[in-house]
Amino acid sequence: MTFEVPAAEYAKLRPQLPRFCGCDTCRGDVLVFALNRLAPSYVSTPQGEVLVELRLDSDQEKAKLDVALLEGFRKVGLAPRCGANPVQLM
Repeated sequence: MTFEVPAAEYAKLRPQLPRFCGCDTCRGDVLVFALNRLAPSYVSTPQGEVLVELRLDSDQEKAKLDVALLEGFRKVGLAPRCGANPVQLM
């Protein structure tokens, strides 16, 4: 999975969690958490990239990404490394 897709989805979900810190450290921690729980997609040709992008646009793949990101928000919110106060988001 490319980094741009989870980063864009993070940006969509973040406003729904106003109590979440959202600093660069917390943002990075959520993205790393999610990426480590999703299947990687490696490609070496433009055609392969198109196929991966089509797969990532499916509702099922988006749901997997959202679940991983929301779990990341929850975990990072409970123990932010930046020094922010922990928050119970869900």
